[in-house]
Amino acid sequence: MSEMSKIVRSISNLLLPFILIYGFYIILHGHLTPGGGFQGGAVVASGLVMVLVAYGSERFASWVKEKHLSVLESIGALGFISLAFLGLSTAFFYNFLAGKGGLFGDIPPEGSNPGALNTAGTLPLMNLAVGLKVIAGLASIVLVMGLASHYFKQGGENDT
Repeated sequence: MSEMSKIVRSISNLLLPFILIYGFYIILHGHLTPGGGFQGGAVVASGLVMVLVAYGSERFASWVKEKHLSVLESIGALGFISLAFLGLSTAFFYNFLAGKGGLFGDIPPEGSNPGALNTAGTLPLMNLAVGLKVIAGLASIVLVMGLASHYFKQGGENDT
């Protein structure tokens, strides 16, 4: 897959930060609004796909290594499992941070309120772990598909 025109690359460079910010917003606010780790991870991965299409698979593969994506996916899985097992003293997936104070453990105010990011306990952390796994998984799939289209001709023979 070859790179696109200068206009497409410029627009891709302009939109990428906004797509990444929006994707991580969806990941971290999944307990307050519709969304979460999977949806936000898909948005971030689609931003990476946009860069892959704009710059071509060879150039994208020089920036994003499959090994790094594999490590990121493993970190997401281990983070999610670790958070699940940390609450095992009472029940699996127990929200041990809720109501304890600190960054994610504030006590929610009484009455009608829109919610706050820091009152969910372990939920934003679990959403972040799921988001990392989805980002790495979808980006790996698209990267392999892009590189495979480069290495194989229509007849299925290897170029090299």
